[in-house]
Amino acid sequence: MARKILYVVAFVGLSLALLAYAVTRPGELVTPTGSGTITIDGQTFEAFPLPDYVTSIADGDYLSYLIEVEPGIKIHMLEIGRGFPLFLQHGNPTTGLLYPKVADALGNEQFRILMPTLAGLGFSSKIPTHQHTVENHVRWINQALTQLEINELIFVGQDWGGPIGMGALAESPELLKGAVILNTGLNAPREARDLSRAHALAKSPITGEILLEVVVSVFSQMHQAQGDPSSLPPEVVALYEQPLETAGNKKAPLTMMRMVPDSPLHPSAESMRKVESYTQALDIPVEIVWGMSDPILGKALPLMQANFPDAPVTETAAGHFLQEEVPQEIAEAIQRVYARTLPDASMADSAGPQRSKCDVILLEILNIYGLKAFALADPGGHYVLAPSNRGGEPNPFKVAVPLTYGPA
Repeated sequence: MARKILYVVAFVGLSLALLAYAVTRPGELVTPTGSGTITIDGQTFEAFPLPDYVTSIADGDYLSYLIEVEPGIKIHMLEIGRGFPLFLQHGNPTTGLLYPKVADALGNEQFRILMPTLAGLGFSSKIPTHQHTVENHVRWINQALTQLEINELIFVGQDWGGPIGMGALAESPELLKGAVILNTGLNAPREARDLSRAHALAKSPITGEILLEVVVSVFSQMHQAQGDPSSLPPEVVALYEQPLETAGNKKAPLTMMRMVPDSPLHPSAESMRKVESYTQALDIPVEIVWGMSDPILGKALPLMQANFPDAPVTETAAGHFLQEEVPQEIAEAIQRVYARTLPDASMADSAGPQRSKCDVILLEILNIYGLKAFALADPGGHYVLAPSNRGGEPNPFKVAVPLTYGPA
């Protein structure tokens, strides 16, 4: 009997050791391969045809390509539209595919909308766990922006996309002209504290892997972070999970949870201090759109407002992935920030909203074609004239024609 018990104990111990070894493997570098090339504004990149299960979200109007930022590290870029560059950065565990609803709300005639995917996620390179650092992600996204050779942009960031995007822009500060901040964090911790119960579980070695990679999936829990759980149905979640399944490296979601600093001594804390310092020194138009039903960051709005005390705030009933729930509100905030970046915005700010002869002519033209037009004054006092649909309801940011003028 004693020998049988010993065999059972040995078997259980060996099984647990093998499980621990399997779940704590760091994952391998998996570099995506495209097909052919694509040339945009004179620059040539590696084209990446999207799989069929993605095309229902990002149709043929989207450009899809890879930017190699270091040997073996390729950032997947989704792009749509022409015009003023918008840099829309997602976080964990999503991809650039989190933003097509926002892009649809903006239309594709006014903005060049750039939606990169962080390394380790989506169709970007999958990387070993030790390469997941704030410093690395900042450098790679900065290099992707550098290779695009753009001169200016408006930034939109959510979740890890906030500090990683801001960190990348801190390396090229001449680019940033305005920002829309979604549910994210831009501050370094002052004390030891877990962001959430899930983050506390995630940081435990082996236990974190078993709970969040074996027992349950981070992806299967995404809908619980929403104001409306139905806004993230299984087919949408699959857009984020399937590329990792196919690549055989699913380490990014858990590892990026562990990247979240839980004390001033955390390895990410120094990078976050740099982001915080850069952010608080900014003098640009900023708006905040916040999902108040976010169980992780919903209550963090006052801290974000302290970073941007003059920024208008749009509070919504959305959750963490608010791009899926309130894309129109995000698009409207982008439009208002853009209006404030126009060369004559400072004159309009001092003079108040004025309707010029050009405004009147545009209104008359629209009336000739049986369209009503609405003059919308944003919080900065700028007119944004936008034709409505024929039913008379305003459709201001689908076909927006932003005009900011002084007196005629």
